[in-house]
Amino acid sequence: MGFIQNYSELATTPERKIVLDLIETAISSIQPEKVLENFTLEDLDRYERVFLIGFGKGSAKVSSIIEEKLGEKLTEGYVIDVTSEQFKKIQLTIGTHPLPSQVNIDFTKRVVERFQNKLSEKDLVVVVVTGGGSALFELPRSLSLDELIKFNEELLKSGLNIQQMNEERKKLSQVKGGKLTKILSPAKVLGLIFSDVPGNDLSVVASGPTDDPSAENILMLSNKTALEAMKKKAEKLDLRTLEYSDQIQGEAREVGKLLIQKTEPNSILLAAGETTVTVHGNGKGGRNQELVLDALSNATIEQSNNFVIASFDSDGWDNTGFAGAIGDSQTLRKSKELNLNPQKFLDENNSFEFFTKVGDGIITGRLPSNISDLIIVYKT
Repeated sequence: MGFIQNYSELATTPERKIVLDLIETAISSIQPEKVLENFTLEDLDRYERVFLIGFGKGSAKVSSIIEEKLGEKLTEGYVIDVTSEQFKKIQLTIGTHPLPSQVNIDFTKRVVERFQNKLSEKDLVVVVVTGGGSALFELPRSLSLDELIKFNEELLKSGLNIQQMNEERKKLSQVKGGKLTKILSPAKVLGLIFSDVPGNDLSVVASGPTDDPSAENILMLSNKTALEAMKKKAEKLDLRTLEYSDQIQGEAREVGKLLIQKTEPNSILLAAGETTVTVHGNGKGGRNQELVLDALSNATIEQSNNFVIASFDSDGWDNTGFAGAIGDSQTLRKSKELNLNPQKFLDENNSFEFFTKVGDGIITGRLPSNISDLIIVYKT
């Protein structure tokens, strides 16, 4: 069984099946078991104690695999994620995302109090950093919880890109922007970074808590892994393939149109990154669903006969129970039969309800991976 739970309901044409198979390939390529298959931590005998701190979406699964690899070498650990895993020595907290909560703050405070001024140069701290860590690992300088939540709500609706949002978050935090490394000093800090940001700037992932010269940071995974896996799969199917960009940014409702225009006939275009949504309505949705909905709202049924577009969040959660959406002329026909106006749903930022009604939301459930959004356009 694959990752897409409603695969059979979505795979109603050969073109859709190809796109869905590429999604399956992408998701498979970034699962922690595959990424960490040959990963080892060397020179552990030089340290008296080894600790692990993990935060972000997918950090629990990564940390559970590293815990297994460390075995008796691991002294203790602390992880916060939105999904659960089984651990032997690591204490797991289920936190909240995309908005911070008292649970998140209490976890971060506990980590700081446990390690600040209590480590030596003979200690190693492995820090697992994944996307979503900005919300999950947070200790504000002076804001109350209500103020912190309001601040993050405004950021998420602002239309700012991830780099701009995280620069603002750093200013108000006791742990972001390299401050965690200073808290863990003088221990050796090894940051294992699973990037979800366009361009893989390690100072941006989870707002760069280990972005400090006294830490060693290793980029473990990025969206390039998924793009390359999809490209190889498409080429095996003898399909001309363009890897357009791994740094897509901009308003979601502009990007979809652009990528369709850039896709040549009889070819597949692949892209990755993180778009933004400037919220004007009161609906429910996510940037991937909005991207696909806007691409459809700008096309007639006849125009959409020659393309399929899909956009999805690699962690399986596009701000809703959908990982993203797939769209083509079938989607528009269903919306017409149901008397749904795509533009109206777009104006209300209500893409989730639209794709619920037409049945073209992609369902995977939450996944232990998070490397940005992935977009596929297949033009026949």
